Amino acid sequence: MTYLLALDQGTSSSRSIVFNAQGHVVSMAQREFAQIYPQPGWVEHDPHEIWATQLATAREALAKAGLQGRDIAALGITNQRETTLLWNRRTGEPVHNAIVWQDRRAEPTCAALRDAGLEPLVRERTGLVIDAYFSATKIQWMLDHVPGAREAAERGELAFGTVDTWLVWQLTGGRLHVTDVTNASRTMLFDIHRNEWDDELLAALRIPRSLLPQVHPSAHLYGETLPEWLGAAVKIGGIAGDQQSALFGQTCFRPGLAKNTYGTGCFLLMHTGSHAELSRNGLITTSAAQTAPTREYAQEGSVFIGGAVVQWLRDGLRAIKASSEVERLAESVPDSGGVMFVPAFTGLGAPYWKPQATGTIVGLTRGSGAAHIARAALESIAYQSAALLQAMSRDVQAAGGVPVTELRVDGGACVNNLLMQFQADLLGIPVVRPKVIETTALGAAYLAGLACGVYHSLDELAALWQVERRFLPTVPRGRAEELMHRWEKAVRQATLD
Repeated sequence: MTYLLALDQGTSSSRSIVFNAQGHVVSMAQREFAQIYPQPGWVEHDPHEIWATQLATAREALAKAGLQGRDIAALGITNQRETTLLWNRRTGEPVHNAIVWQDRRAEPTCAALRDAGLEPLVRERTGLVIDAYFSATKIQWMLDHVPGAREAAERGELAFGTVDTWLVWQLTGGRLHVTDVTNASRTMLFDIHRNEWDDELLAALRIPRSLLPQVHPSAHLYGETLPEWLGAAVKIGGIAGDQQSALFGQTCFRPGLAKNTYGTGCFLLMHTGSHAELSRNGLITTSAAQTAPTREYAQEGSVFIGGAVVQWLRDGLRAIKASSEVERLAESVPDSGGVMFVPAFTGLGAPYWKPQATGTIVGLTRGSGAAHIARAALESIAYQSAALLQAMSRDVQAAGGVPVTELRVDGGACVNNLLMQFQADLLGIPVVRPKVIETTALGAAYLAGLACGVYHSLDELAALWQVERRFLPTVPRGRAEELMHRWEKAVRQATLD
């Protein structure tokens, strides 16, 4: 048997999954780690804990499968994107906690960049909007606020990385300082048309080029791990940011194929082929996973709070004791009773880009209860995702592209049948759940398998994708449009200054 190992480093936990060559899960291990909130709007992770939990799960997954490092053809890495780390090249010590993608501390810097008229340049070169979501202003914040950091960076003593870069640095004992095009494209410093770091943006943000890792295609033989970590040197053959990895794991290799991942946030990506189409409807253009130097692109919409709203019901409101209880509570009422929940705990992402938005519940009456709020919370995930697909459809129609005819879904919350059916009802197209929903990790494994010769073509991978359930729309389009109108009204209330 041939085995591939995927390291899936997420926002709230580190996971490792062993796959066989047919794309089936052989074993899995997962460990949560601490979320650090120094003040409102700030979110951090301990870099050492990221590495320790990731290594522990890799060893545990191998042990569960009865395998050793020498049995693994290659490993792939997929990771929470935009989360930013700086460390000392000589000691390997981080200069600060990792600043997480959700963190909003750099918004004043972003506002200054917008005021300086940099938005068109950023948009054209990177496909992104200026927002604290991306890595660049997080780097700048560390350089400006960590004592001695800017001076050390200018001397070439520090290294920047997203989480994939940090993990490869650890796995190779500091021998490799690398990333792939998908992660690089999320920094707001990378020219996605030339696949190179952009000197003009680096100068505008006062970020030394010496901080940056080398950029390679997503399927690439990067190097090998130190034998001490997994019992043998294992090839590192794939790297991709989690959402591009999920797009790849869903075998969305052609223009018009789209997937939505329901995790802490929600991330809707549509493959657009070899052309970087800029959105006019609040979406961003990003690099898709690349298996060769040929450029591949996707349009993306990011929902900052997706499944995290269920965690809030559990930990903040204490309406449930475990996340798994939310579907049963929501199903105890026929509908939300007019309640609309806009979970803008960290502002609103695409297609709104309203950093000042706050979490809002509207439509409460004396008859509203915890079940109505729970149902509205679940439905908010579908509403936000539907707004993304509507924006995407407007872009596609304007460009004469291939429309989305079905939405492939993955991520932890896609097992919620109530949510998936409501999503299909809002969209008016089938929502398709594959047999293997661990598509983020699967994409990393596929990329590693391509790099080391386990697979030989994208067609071979596409043949492995199988449907578990197809959710078909059940409500009239007029009713769906009415619901979306009510949602947009609630969004306007959440964004009042």
